[in-house]
Amino acid sequence: MDKGKKTTNKLFRFWKILGPGLVTGASDDDPSGIATYSQAGAAYGLSTLWTALITFPLMASIQEMCARIGLVTSSGLAGTLRANYSKFVLYLMLLFSFPAIVMNIGADIAGMGAVGNLLFPAIHASFFSVFFTVILLALIIYLPYQRIASVLKYLSIVLVVYLIIPFLYKQDLGAILKATFIPTIKFDKNYISMLVAILGTTISPYLFFWQATMEVEQQKKKHLVVNKRIISEMKKDVDFGMLFSNIVMFFLILTTGTVLFNAGIHQIETVEQAAQALKPLAGDSAYLLFAIGVIGTGLLAIPVLSGSLSYIFTETFGWKNGLDKKFHQAKIFYIIIGISLVLGLSMTYMGISPIDALIYSAILYGMTAPVLIVIILHISNNKKIMGKFTNSRKSNIFGFAALILMTAAAGVLIYMRITEP
Repeated sequence: MDKGKKTTNKLFRFWKILGPGLVTGASDDDPSGIATYSQAGAAYGLSTLWTALITFPLMASIQEMCARIGLVTSSGLAGTLRANYSKFVLYLMLLFSFPAIVMNIGADIAGMGAVGNLLFPAIHASFFSVFFTVILLALIIYLPYQRIASVLKYLSIVLVVYLIIPFLYKQDLGAILKATFIPTIKFDKNYISMLVAILGTTISPYLFFWQATMEVEQQKKKHLVVNKRIISEMKKDVDFGMLFSNIVMFFLILTTGTVLFNAGIHQIETVEQAAQALKPLAGDSAYLLFAIGVIGTGLLAIPVLSGSLSYIFTETFGWKNGLDKKFHQAKIFYIIIGISLVLGLSMTYMGISPIDALIYSAILYGMTAPVLIVIILHISNNKKIMGKFTNSRKSNIFGFAALILMTAAAGVLIYMRITEP
């Protein structure tokens, strides 16, 4: 067999391994995330590029623990919490997760609608928002799990467009390398707020729940017996997914940090503003790629957000759940997904702007993430639950680093909101 065929076979085998980790990582770069990274680049140029290096190992560590918990326990994170912890903790997570995820869904739907309007100005943004919501709800209810998993996996490829855009504009390689490997810290309230926002966007609690439940779904479908090989393949999937997510984040900051920042455009609040600003500066190609990427990531992320919320609810109360089940087999599960999408869609009609929704969801995510990370660390080090698949020293080091960083970020976020004039 020649080298070309061997390489193709290796790539095909690696693609087959990829699944929940890739989808989880890609869904993290949703329209809300794109807005945050665009804001960072426009406001501070390349000075936040280094955050991609910091967040990758922390994200990968926490998501790997969640995936391992799902594989070993054959239960989602909420189900594992229900079986081993006080119901008060579980209800508290539910109380904070519900509004945060709904507002995140609302911000994403609004972003997709606005970008749809940019591409087709004759059609109002609200019509696009309704259209995308109906399409997503229909696909989630009627497609079987394997098809949904496959669609989400291939949708993640859409994010590659963000790796192309910076090359449509002249770049300063020396400045990029310096900003990447030499951290810039500005003791400025707005800059610190941006760092906290980036952390909250990349290490989000809904991803913890989704990762664990998707591993369970895949385990059931493939009848997997957990062993070292399965754990190893899961780690490769998670590591690649989180790496991919952070590379996209890096390139988004790079794009807006060179194109918009250098043009004196420092105030970006929404994804459509970022797309509009790119058009006259970087050309139609960059504008179209950016806009198409927003819609693609929304189609990928919203099922993850609504699915995560429904899994949290149904596992908390012991109701039937699963994307592998038909509507009549898990009615409450799908009804919760529908309610979350409708509530998200209705936010714009309630006068809640996408930027406000992002701020509120970031605060709620910031408050719940440290608590969840403590619980995840406790579960993944508990031999009664995890058996021989407890954390390695490396996992604990990165896990505790994530805990310290997210706790500090939550503290800073709450302090700034309290002291805000």
